[in-house]
Amino acid sequence: MIDIKNVSKWYGTFQVLTDCTTTIKKGEVVVVCGPSGSGKSTLIKTVNALEPFQKGDIVVDGTSISDPKTNLPKLRSRVGMVFQHFELFPHLSVTENLTLAQIKVLGRNADDAKTRGLKMLDRVGLMAHKDKFPGQLSGGQQQRVAIARALSMDPIVMLFDEPTSALDPEMVGEVLDVMVQLAHEGMTMMCVTHEMGFARKVSHRVIFMDQGKIIEDCTRDEFFGNPDARSPRAKDFLSKILQH
Repeated sequence: MIDIKNVSKWYGTFQVLTDCTTTIKKGEVVVVCGPSGSGKSTLIKTVNALEPFQKGDIVVDGTSISDPKTNLPKLRSRVGMVFQHFELFPHLSVTENLTLAQIKVLGRNADDAKTRGLKMLDRVGLMAHKDKFPGQLSGGQQQRVAIARALSMDPIVMLFDEPTSALDPEMVGEVLDVMVQLAHEGMTMMCVTHEMGFARKVSHRVIFMDQGKIIEDCTRDEFFGNPDARSPRAKDFLSKILQH
């Protein structure tokens, strides 16, 4: 579903990604973790061309991102993205937030868009809040609306960029529950997250990054179950997060 081949990226002279290569299959849940500043968020944003890259290629469902002929807005409409800070329109109701992109990007009529949006809202357990504005919701509820909005576009893959890091601890679980449900339903997912419990429970594979490089790319069981076989940097990371 996603083929990342030797991707490198620079900000000026600073190299933020170095020769990143990995493949994500249909239905696979891959967690990307690592220390702050390791390039995780940058890597996930290259997958739907929110971050340009200078070298290598990324192919999503057979479409090359670096091909100048590729219609990037069309590609992005098929790749759901959930950000750290929700990115909902504050002046629009929940229902309007759910329908806007369907109408503008997919060309759906308002009734179909609303039907689809409310179905996804129900899926994340928030149907009672359809007429509220984002500011009237908790952070966890806003993030669940953002997930419903992404799902309303019928994505072939979902990207999550630290979806719980801006939330109060009490709200993290309600967002992770929705993500777990999606994973069990077979959605292809690439998640940048610090939630190692989620990674151990749901992921098929774990990618560990440090200083812009993919250091580890292995199964969940290899990553968590055999820390001694990991690179020194990953071993150090695991020892710090797993002792609590």
